[in-house]
Amino acid sequence: MSESTVSGAGGSDSPAVALGPTALVLGVFSVVGAWVPALVLVTLPWTIIAGALAVVLGAMGVHHARRGVGRLWIAVAGTALGAVGFVGFTALLWSFGG
Repeated sequence: MSESTVSGAGGSDSPAVALGPTALVLGVFSVVGAWVPALVLVTLPWTIIAGALAVVLGAMGVHHARRGVGRLWIAVAGTALGAVGFVGFTALLWSFGG
């Protein structure tokens, strides 16, 4: 299925189509912020927020993609990256006792 055939009613894209790519971008930011040592202190609060949002938006994207609106694998990748970033950064904070 090509990208142009994924559309909502009336021929325009539904807002649900953007959930997967948004989760992917937030998930990549979360993973990079959590696992690159030079960026950990700079991206401290944003990494946890981005990871949590990536998981939530990715799960919503998977739900909508299974109903036929959206991009499934992009939403799955965003959810997975968000979970890795969120859990990694939370484990890092927990290991330092913070």
